[in-house]
Amino acid sequence: MHPPAVSVIEQIHAVVLAAEVPGIRLVGVDGPGGSGKSTIARELSDAFGWPIVEIDDFLSWVSLDRWWPRFESEVIAPLLAGRSIRYQVRDWAGDEFGEGLGGWKGLAWSPIVIIEGIGSTRTAVAGSLACRVWVDAPPSDRLERGLVRDGESHRDLWERYMADETRFFAADHTVDRADVRIDTGRR
Repeated sequence: MHPPAVSVIEQIHAVVLAAEVPGIRLVGVDGPGGSGKSTIARELSDAFGWPIVEIDDFLSWVSLDRWWPRFESEVIAPLLAGRSIRYQVRDWAGDEFGEGLGGWKGLAWSPIVIIEGIGSTRTAVAGSLACRVWVDAPPSDRLERGLVRDGESHRDLWERYMADETRFFAADHTVDRADVRIDTGRR
């Protein structure tokens, strides 16, 4: 008999607990848009009670990079220093196609925090993460999921953004650093 298969959520949990990192254990759940990152992050949070910081609170359709310095200073640096965080979120409702900011969110410091979203395991932060998770799906699945969420009116944005992501992830070598890889195609 073979032992029962370990779920991907249990696999991530084991990697996080085994990581030799001082202080906080940050779990990066990364991958292209529409791959299922939010679903995996929610499953981890539901299973283990780990809070989530969403990159979508910073990101915009405009750029994959301009928001990162603010994310580093308002989220990563305070958490690594053992402090709670408070940050202003993107105003998706009032400025969907720009980079405007809206309300505020906060998170009390926790020993394990999930950072979920595009670029969450980028080179700039990779060494500070207890676990780097890569979530992917075929481009056709990702585009379909994105259009279900955002509507057919966003097709051109999604297609352009998917091309930008491909270039970003290739230049950053994001996939190569992943501790856990998940394919959510037709999940």
